[in-house]
Amino acid sequence: MPKMTLPRPLNLIGGAWVPPRSGHEMDVVSPLDGAAFASIADSDAADIDAAVAAARAALAGDWGRLSATDRGRLLMRYAAAILDHADELAAIETRDNGKPLAQARADMVLTARYFEYYGGAADKVHGEVIPFQRGTTVQMTREPHGVTGHIVPWNYPAQIYGRSVGAALAMGNACVLKPAEDACLSILRLAEIANEILPPGALNVVTGRGDVAGKALSEHRGVDFLSFTGSPEVGQMIQIAAARNFIGCTLELGGKSPQIVFDDADLEAAVPVLANAIIQNGGQTCSAGSRVLIQRGIWDDLTARLAERFRAVEASPADGSLLGPLISAKQKRRVETYIAEAGVPVLAQGRVAGNAPAGGFYVAPVLLGPVDPNSRIAQEEVFGPVLCAIPFDTEAEAIEIANGTEYGLVASVWTRDGGRQARVANAMRCGQVFINGYGAGGGVELPFGGIRKSGHGREKGFEALHEFSTIRTIVNHHG
Repeated sequence: MPKMTLPRPLNLIGGAWVPPRSGHEMDVVSPLDGAAFASIADSDAADIDAAVAAARAALAGDWGRLSATDRGRLLMRYAAAILDHADELAAIETRDNGKPLAQARADMVLTARYFEYYGGAADKVHGEVIPFQRGTTVQMTREPHGVTGHIVPWNYPAQIYGRSVGAALAMGNACVLKPAEDACLSILRLAEIANEILPPGALNVVTGRGDVAGKALSEHRGVDFLSFTGSPEVGQMIQIAAARNFIGCTLELGGKSPQIVFDDADLEAAVPVLANAIIQNGGQTCSAGSRVLIQRGIWDDLTARLAERFRAVEASPADGSLLGPLISAKQKRRVETYIAEAGVPVLAQGRVAGNAPAGGFYVAPVLLGPVDPNSRIAQEEVFGPVLCAIPFDTEAEAIEIANGTEYGLVASVWTRDGGRQARVANAMRCGQVFINGYGAGGGVELPFGGIRKSGHGREKGFEALHEFSTIRTIVNHHG
């Protein structure tokens, strides 16, 4: 594994690394073996207060005075620096989060791409001139919200940091970030790199527990906008906190995404994608393709192919593994409980490698079917490597099943029929639809977000820049 420098139990506030005011720290446990190997600051409301004040000062100082072009140049420099440290950052992510090293390195490349993309876009967010009454000129401009609060989960720490903070900084906001206590060391190292490039206070990072530091950030009256990725239950609390302070928020809250396979689909192309959409990152992906809807005529063929794929997957700490451990003992128990209580035949199951440390949080991937589309395991987000196979007969039935959960994040449609592609894609009630593919939310350029229990607002692409800005209208009566 590449050499890595583990961050210290400090917070980044106003360009300085400072200990939490309480003096408290928390152990960091690696999912690979269940052992504590580092510590982070266990911060509270006092640390959040200081970070918000530092962000406010940055807006009034050097950061706020930068032109959009200069902001973009700094973000481009940051992107290049992330790539320079990609191997080290990937090693930290693997130790902290448990994902295989190759996946962690791909995450770092994508994190750099976010800052590269938003760096290039920073000076391309244009206003408008609106035709109005004679003797007036009306300008509409996009302005930063001010101080933006970011609460980032543990499943893709670096990636989600990049997609959230990158867009906010590009628009000229100053950021206060509270990463997940379960996995945040890569973010702290990324913040160290950023601190060598960005003006003090543009980026502030405070670690701690969600119910203490996260709560303090979401409720802080000095925050002008919130961005949250996590569970629907916590997202609801975030939205209530935002409403109490009369500010906006983006919420990305998960999904129960369907992959619909019709009997004319190219199964050779589909099978690896269908499997990877739930096995990647241990199924701990908000956009995981956790339901595969299979037209009855190809049920036996496709389930046999998927079963073969699942049996070949080994949960392992090895660098080249497709599947590492889950994030925590708690998450491992949760996933195993869902499987045990499903009451559904196991079509296939992978295995845990013999060399996997006994203290690690490994779960073998499971293919279940046929699954009742209204059952608990088909309706609730498991957040593990569990794929529910659901049969259907007609196009209308497939649409009904696909849309038949409280979520609406991502869907895929596998068919060679062009008319069916259009009909089914347009009928999906979700934020992204892939035809003969599955992006698992993929693409820095592609707006990403959901409806209903999957949240609201959009990240990624140019839409994220709009989310992290507000409109000002100036009416000039000049006669």
